[in-house]
Amino acid sequence: MNNEKSLIVGLIQHTCSSDSETNLTIIEQGIREAVAHDAKLILLQELHNSLYFCQVEDTGNFDLAEPIPGPTSKRLGSLAAELGVVIVASLFERRAAGLYHNTAVVLDADGSIAGKYRKMHIPDDPGFCEKFYFTPGDLGFKPINTAVGRLGVLVCWDQWYPEAARLMALAGADLLLYPTAIGWDPRDDAAEQQRQRDAWITIQRSHAVANGLPVLSCNRVGHESDPSGQSEGIQFWGNSFVCGPQGEFLAQAGDTAETLIASLSLSRSEQVRRIWPYLRDRRIDDYGKITLRYDD
Repeated sequence: MNNEKSLIVGLIQHTCSSDSETNLTIIEQGIREAVAHDAKLILLQELHNSLYFCQVEDTGNFDLAEPIPGPTSKRLGSLAAELGVVIVASLFERRAAGLYHNTAVVLDADGSIAGKYRKMHIPDDPGFCEKFYFTPGDLGFKPINTAVGRLGVLVCWDQWYPEAARLMALAGADLLLYPTAIGWDPRDDAAEQQRQRDAWITIQRSHAVANGLPVLSCNRVGHESDPSGQSEGIQFWGNSFVCGPQGEFLAQAGDTAETLIASLSLSRSEQVRRIWPYLRDRRIDDYGKITLRYDD
C-alpha cells in the first residue's frame, strides 16, 4: 500500500497528588506540550485526577467520583475542542448513589463525548481493592468512533486478558489503548520487580502482535503511600509505551514524569495482517469452551 497515513500520539505520564486541580493543571500542560509536537490523539493514565485511592477500603473515597458528563469531562472536552485533539481520559464515574465505575471517556476533537468504556475486569489484590469501589463494566468491548479512528479503549487490569483485546479487534478497532495504574510493592527485590514490569510490557505487546494493531499504554509514576500504614505503598513504575502491530517499540518512557510522543502508521496494520492473517485462520468452530470458567 502506498497511501501511507500517520498519526502522532501523546501519552501523559505523571505523578499524582491528592489535589485534583493540581493534577489537571499538569495534565493540561502535558496535552499542550504534545499538541505542540503535532499530536492528534492524547492518552491519559488511569484515575489521573487523584491519588490511587484503591489501596484501602474507605467509603469516604466515593466523594472523589463524578458523573459523566461532569466537571472533568467538560473541562477536557473544552480543551479538546480548543486544540482540535482527541483525548482519552480515565475517571471515577458516579452513575448513581452506590453505583460507581472505573470509566474511560473519549473526548472527540470537537469537544463532544465520543463514547465511554467501563472497565470490565476488576481486580481485588493487596493494595488494589478495586472491587470495593467499582461495578464491572456493562458497555461491552466496543470501539469508539473518533476523528482519528476507531479506538479500542480498555483499562489497566483488562490489559492482561487476550479476550478483551481480541474482541476489540474483531469489532473493528484501529488501535488498542490502556490507561493504567500499576506498580510494585517496594519490599519486592529487584529481580521480582523486573519480572513484573517485563510481564506487563510483554502481555501488551502480544496483544499488538496477535491482533495486528498498535498498542498505547499510559501508566502513572511515583511512590504513593498506603493511607492505612499497613504496607509500604505502591511504587508506580511508569514505562508507558507505544508499539506497532508487530509489537515493535515506537516510543517508551522511563520511570519519571514524561510526555511521550510517537508517530504511528495507520496503514501498517493492513500490511501486517496480509502477511500474518491470524483472523483468517482462527478456528471459530472449535472455540466454544473459551466461555467456560474452567474446563473440568
